[in-house]
Amino acid sequence: MRSRAEVDATLQTAKLNPAELLPAVHCLSFGPQAGTGECCLIQLEPGLCAELEAGRSLVIRGEKDEQAVLCSKDKTYDMKIADTSNMLLFIPGCKTPEQLNADQASCNIIHSQIAGFSNSYWELRRCRPKLKKLRKLLMEDPYEGPDSQNDQTLTFSKYTTEDLLSLIQASEEEIMHQLQVIDACKIGGYWRILEFDYEMKLLNHVAQLIDSESWSLSKVPLRTCLEELGCLEPTDMIEHILLSYGRKYIDDGDVYFEMHEDKICRAIAQMLLQNAVKFNLSEFQEVWQQSVPEGMTTRLDQLKGLALVDRTSRPETIFLLKVEDLPEDNQERFNSLFSIREKWTEEDITPYIQDLCAEKQTVGVLLTKYARSSMQNGVKVYNSRRPIS
Repeated sequence: MRSRAEVDATLQTAKLNPAELLPAVHCLSFGPQAGTGECCLIQLEPGLCAELEAGRSLVIRGEKDEQAVLCSKDKTYDMKIADTSNMLLFIPGCKTPEQLNADQASCNIIHSQIAGFSNSYWELRRCRPKLKKLRKLLMEDPYEGPDSQNDQTLTFSKYTTEDLLSLIQASEEEIMHQLQVIDACKIGGYWRILEFDYEMKLLNHVAQLIDSESWSLSKVPLRTCLEELGCLEPTDMIEHILLSYGRKYIDDGDVYFEMHEDKICRAIAQMLLQNAVKFNLSEFQEVWQQSVPEGMTTRLDQLKGLALVDRTSRPETIFLLKVEDLPEDNQERFNSLFSIREKWTEEDITPYIQDLCAEKQTVGVLLTKYARSSMQNGVKVYNSRRPIS
């Protein structure tokens, strides 16, 4: 171990003035485990440091074929290795200059062992949660109703909350929110999505009851719905469809639902469009309006991200194009859209790329990066920056 005299001699050789340095000196040596390479560094923003200091966990998620992400309770971060030209040393109990200044009783010579070292660290960058896989997993085995033969066999996996947390690259809050967005429900402890035809069957039961009882769409009583429809379908499914297509509230001690007109109209449009490649637009609008519950008004803006209108064809047509069926990767999403249509107006393409926007990012920024603009008949349109095969 070095003595003070040896340290002073080293300073003199380096032509350093001891008066300009702190009196305490760290003498470093490599410990027995220093060369094993088992240490990793992660650079954390203040918010993530606070999470750890508060005793909460950070979780790394991703299967073998996926890029790892780090998740807090409510946020997701991409993990990328950043190299550094300076070797980073791990020294347990190492004191900073500030700590040494505060501790006047510090030993003049501090002998420290290096426990490990690294030439790189993991850099975190906030990213969109990778949630498309969630719907894909649940669609492996959609719920077709209590009498379905498929549901009585274990052909496909079913997923608990813990399963989804281990498989989906997103934080717990983001996953739970997405389960609400896609109208998933728990059946027998497993998360399920209703098969679309069964969902429409349930919605039709509720719509017919509303019509027969002449209820206001803003005040549909839960108790009566369960009493009247419980003989047709399980009561938890009736309540689930009301939750999916309505807003729950309490009035004078009773539970009611205010039905979402736009969402009901959208679902019925999907039912009409799913069996046709293309639909004459004017004929579709007429049939659509006739198919929705009385008192509801259909509008094309209810179909954003679900269907696309072709104004260039004669007659004008409409066809199903669901945003959830498009790729999750930015470049692949734009490639897919430009293979469907060569030129897009901003109004038409926005519903299909809005979900790609990162925090504080706009659709305009995405279009600038992935598309080229031009004018066509006085209207700005966007086409691909690269050839589409």
